[in-house]
Parts: sequence; C-alpha cells; structure tokens
Amino acid sequence: MTETSGPWWTRAVVYQVYPRSFADADGDGIGDLAGILGKLDYLAELGVDILWLSPIYASPQKDNGYDISDYQRIDPVFGTFADFDALVEGLHARGMKLVMDLVVNHTSNEHPWFLESASSPQSPKRDWYWWRDPRKGFAPGEPGAEPTNWGSFFSGPTWTLDPASGQYYLHLFAREQPDLNWENPEVRAAVYDMMTWWLDRGVDGFRMDVVNFLSKTLPLADGAVPPGHLWGDGGPQFMSGPRIHEFLAEMHREVFAGRQAELITVAEMPGVTVEEARLFTNPARAEVDMVFQFEHVSLDQGPGGKWDYRGLDLRDLKTSWNRWQKGLAETGWNSLYLDNHDQPRLVSRFGDDGAYRYESATLWAALLHLHRGTPYIYQGEELGMTNVPFTSIEDFRDIESLNWYDEATMKLGRDPQEVLAALRRMSRDNARTPVQWTGGANAGFTTGTPWIAVNPNYPTVNAELDRSSPRSVYRFYQRLIALRHGSAVVQLGRFGLEQADHPVLYAFTRTLDGAVLRVLGNVSGEPLGLPPGLGGGTLLLGNYGAPGDAGTARGTAGQGATGRASVMEQDTLRPWEVRILEVS
Repeated sequence: MTETSGPWWTRAVVYQVYPRSFADADGDGIGDLAGILGKLDYLAELGVDILWLSPIYASPQKDNGYDISDYQRIDPVFGTFADFDALVEGLHARGMKLVMDLVVNHTSNEHPWFLESASSPQSPKRDWYWWRDPRKGFAPGEPGAEPTNWGSFFSGPTWTLDPASGQYYLHLFAREQPDLNWENPEVRAAVYDMMTWWLDRGVDGFRMDVVNFLSKTLPLADGAVPPGHLWGDGGPQFMSGPRIHEFLAEMHREVFAGRQAELITVAEMPGVTVEEARLFTNPARAEVDMVFQFEHVSLDQGPGGKWDYRGLDLRDLKTSWNRWQKGLAETGWNSLYLDNHDQPRLVSRFGDDGAYRYESATLWAALLHLHRGTPYIYQGEELGMTNVPFTSIEDFRDIESLNWYDEATMKLGRDPQEVLAALRRMSRDNARTPVQWTGGANAGFTTGTPWIAVNPNYPTVNAELDRSSPRSVYRFYQRLIALRHGSAVVQLGRFGLEQADHPVLYAFTRTLDGAVLRVLGNVSGEPLGLPPGLGGGTLLLGNYGAPGDAGTARGTAGQGATGRASVMEQDTLRPWEVRILEVS
C-alpha cells in the first residue's frame, strides 16, 4: 500500500446485517434472507460496498447463531440455499460484496464433530476439542474440580463436566459452545475445506469471530481472579496465543492464496495490541486484511468489566484512536466501528438520544468515518436507533445478559434493580431489537410477533420518517459514504490529532499530497468556542446549516450541509456539531 493507492477495501464501507432482526419476509417474527433481499435497494441507495452477514448456519440458536451445528447448511429459520444464492446474485448485481461471519473458535455442542468427540475418550475426534481430567486431588463434579479456574465470557466456569467420561470440556463462551482444538491439524483442514466451499459458492470473504482465541498456551493454567468476580481471567493464555500467526498464515495459504484479489478477511481480536495488529495486517505476512479491536469500546468500563459502567472521557478515546491510527499508519489497516451486534446503541452510549439525537448520531458518524480505515455501519445505526427501555429481565433474550443477571443476583448478592440498570445500559439486546422500518405495526419488521420486542420509540424513529426528514441521519450517512468514495484524502490521508487534551473538542486532520481536511466535533450538549484559527476552511459536510443560519433552533440543513460554497470562519460549534472542512 502506498500513500496514493491502496486495496479496494480502503475505499469501501461495510454494513452489518444481524439477520434475526433485520427484516422478516415470512411473518414468523424472525428476520430472514428473503427479508434482506427485499432491502437491497435500500442498502444500494445508502451506498455501502460490503454486506457483512451475521451467522445464518444451522444452529440451536443458544447464542443466536454463533453456536453452529452445521457449517454447510442454512438454518431453516433464515431460509434456503435458493434464498442465499438469490442474495449473493442480488448483491453482486448491485456492485456489493458479501462477507460471511466465520465462527471457528467453537461449534455448537450439537455439531456432529462434538457429538462424536463426546461419544468416548477413544473417539477418533476426541482431540478435536479440549478435554481434560479434573484438577489433581478432586473428584469429577466436586466444587473446584475444573481443570483451570477460568471464567466464561457468558458467566460461570469455562469447563463443563461430561459425567459419562469424568472429563471436562472447554468452552470460553456458553457451555453449548465447546472450543475446537486448533492444535489438531485435522480440525484446521476441515475448517479450511468449509471456507473454500463457501468461497466457491460466491462469498467474497469472512469476518472471523474471536479468531485470536484459536491458539491456547500450553499447558493450560489458572488465571488471576479480577475484583468482584468468581472466576479467573484466562485471557493471557488464549488471546493471541503462541501459534496464532502460524494458523492464520496457514489459513491464508490453504484458502485465499491464488484467488481473486477482491476478497477480504476481517479478524475480530479481543485484547489485541497495536503491535500485534501491525503483524496480523501486514500484507507481506499474508494473514488478514484488517482487525477488529476492542480497546475503544472498553473505555467507559471500570475494572469490573462491561457491567461496571464509568462513562466515557473523550480524552481517553482520542488517545486510544490516535495510537491505533499512528500504529497502523505505515503497515496494516484499521477497522472503524462503534456499533455492532455486541455493543449497545451508539447514540445512547456516547451521544444524546433525546433532544440532540440527530446531531449526536451524525457527529459520531462523521468522527468515525473520517479516520483512516474501513468504516462499519451496524443496521439501524444509519437511522439513529437508540437503546431500549427494558423494564424487567423477562424483556431480555441474550444469553450473556441472562446469565450475568442470574450470577450477579443469585451468587454475588447484588441488587436486582442495579443489575437491571446495568443491563439496560450495556446489554447486547439493545442492538438486537428489530430494525425500525416504518411507524406501522411492529415497525414494519414483521406481520407476526417479533422474537424480541420492538423499541417503543419506533413511531418517531424509523426509516420511512427519517429518510423523508430534512434532518435525516440516513442522508447524512449517504454523504459520508460518498465523501469516502470520492476523496483519496479520506481513504488514505495521514491522520493528525489536534487539541489532544481538550475534554469535549475532537479535532483532527487528514493530509495527502498537500491536501488537508480538518474535522471538528463538539462532543457535548453546550456551545463550544473554538481555539483561535481552528475553524477556517471550506465546509464539505456538517450536521447543521452554515454558521449564522437562522433556520430552526439547531440549524436549517438537517440533512447535513454539503458542497464547497461556504467559507467557514465561525469560532463556535453548536451542541453536538461536527464540521468537515477543506483547509488547503
């Protein structure tokens, strides 16, 4: 990659679809492939280049499809292979690509591989998963007998006893999601064959779920127990383990080498460092194209983890993003996201989902998309969808949330209302309620009963209303995407952070071949005076009208002022205002 040219995905924008909640065509209350097919023109109009599809494989749906029982069969709840082929054809006809979610750190416990592995200690597939005897000196099933003290990401221990054999199997997530043993070359070969099968069917790449967990450090050993937790942290033994680069390089050789250059590989890597990411995404190493890292979406969390909310200090976010921008500036590539199926809604988490919902939604969109990297949009983000006012634990569906509620209230003795408040703020179910298409019944998502209730604000927050509004979040995203498509500075320009210590001003530049863009964002609900000399330039895109507009209380150009007509010399940013300026 040079300063003036890069792979096709440096110009691309990705849109993530969570099929269960996107659009339901058959009225059973669950989104499906036919529903997605019916919305392709909506996505084409938005301007996105890649559709990332969360799992549609056969699954018992314990973790909404991330527990796969057959990698080469589509779950009937989502449709058929005819539906899938039509989706691929429809995307390609519109110039878009399809990226499939690849979940190969673990399978479902109903996968034939695991059923065979669990059938006997002498099974030929016993070593396809992680089986261990009880801790020395303990009998099977005795408290404390687990082979290590690791805690699951979904609460409880990472080990479950198989009474028939007296051994335990490892699952970093739910007990229904046993970890594959990537030390076994037969496992790797089976996975590579499956990946090749999907590419042959027309898939354009993979987003790889927790892929840096594949290599474990041997022998498996206990981890430190964080404050307020019952179980130890095994992360240092499975995050970016000793053979992970070997495995990913082998995957590239066996699956991707020699194929067309239009494929893409995205590696979700919790806990990855900048230095590690530079290695993973170095083109010369031929491992993956880009990584998903979690540092920036953990900054509002205390030592107790995601349920220990502390609020965001903007200076921490600027420091984090600046380090990643600088760290991958010469080698490697960033994925840019704030929303996805595992995160609460962006505008509620970091913005103002009330009086300034439009302004804060569009501000965060502009800040994110103007960094160097490939931006990701999660379904409904482009409409400014918000968190959900869940009232009881019965409203939730997510296994992580339900398990944490049980552990926190029953084993840790915490106040149920405090636990519920934390879930309301941070639960993954905030992102998983149905996309709000219209103000009609069930937000136009289904003619049946939705699998999870629609956010009650759908009469005022929906695609139909937003797309026709003069203050449209969707239209602002359109302009952002068009700006990336048309600007080499946005695609490849160097990133330069300004005002690093300012508590509410996010200011940075993008520079390429003498051209300079400056982005200014007021991350607050109060007017902000700009430092001298910072606000000048030609407005390319903003979420208010030009400074000084009378208009509405918050500016006239709700769709986002755009064009090259306004020379900006305004020294104040309005609440949640963002401006993208051409300064030379």
